[in-house]
Amino acid sequence: MSVARKIIIDTDPGQDDAVAILLALASPQDINLLGITAVAGNVHLDLTSKNARIICELAGRPDIAIFNGCDRPMGRDLVTAEHVHGKSGLDGPILPDPEMPVQDQHAVDFIIDTLRAHDSNSVTLCPLGPLTNIAMAFEKAPDIMGKVQEVVLMGGAYFEVGNMTPAAEFNIYVDPQAAKIVFRSGVPITVMPLDVTHKALVTKERNDAFRALGTNVGTAVAQMTDFFERFDKEKYGSPGAPLHDPCVIAYLLQPELFSGRHINVEIETQSELTMGMTVADWWGVTDRAPNATFMGDLDADGFFSLLTERLGRL
Repeated sequence: MSVARKIIIDTDPGQDDAVAILLALASPQDINLLGITAVAGNVHLDLTSKNARIICELAGRPDIAIFNGCDRPMGRDLVTAEHVHGKSGLDGPILPDPEMPVQDQHAVDFIIDTLRAHDSNSVTLCPLGPLTNIAMAFEKAPDIMGKVQEVVLMGGAYFEVGNMTPAAEFNIYVDPQAAKIVFRSGVPITVMPLDVTHKALVTKERNDAFRALGTNVGTAVAQMTDFFERFDKEKYGSPGAPLHDPCVIAYLLQPELFSGRHINVEIETQSELTMGMTVADWWGVTDRAPNATFMGDLDADGFFSLLTERLGRL
């Protein structure tokens, strides 16, 4: 019997973040969720924190500890994405306001204290939004980096270039300085860029499968993706919405669904034209040392089979 992997989810929910949290909560035999840390990103911190609690209550898990983190990036003004996720960040389903509390401790201190309390290489950090909280923890307490088993993050792009600017993906663009700190930290990093997540498309058939679960969770997820997809359909002409963030959790559960390369990834923090670009040396044309496993493809049918089966457990 394998031991459940200890993780911290750092997030800015967002409909796709919500599905990622639900997937983790549906998989307790594989994932030991130590806590959820909220960060400003898709919407402001008060809403990302609220949305994280709404999702835990939807899953029947008001026992999960949720911490408020940074309400703005390290060196820039906050950019949000209500145009994608709606005013609440979770537009689509009508879900009750949460009753569960937010913890008193700051998310950055929770990350530091939790890592310090664990063995080396034993906790996986799963950032689904801007990397502000993770970078702040690494800067404040460099000793914790040896405790990190892996950082598995959703962010960046190479072949798909950008979704926020012509060159940059949203999560990295919001706080490029934080991303630079994390990518230069030396901890093992696995990246789920747009190159992969844009292949995790919720088609009508896949969304019907969520709805057919006949549960509160299945219905809510179907309603979230119904709302979320209108943006991508209009922008990309795609048949549905990409479920970006659940790729992070799916990788922990079934890494064989994904394929990529261990390469060098640098973050652009100087040029306003390409600010937040993930400069991925996919073809190995520099002598820069590899610092991240950058995923390039996924088995979409396998991904949705896993997701639907696990959500059905909630």
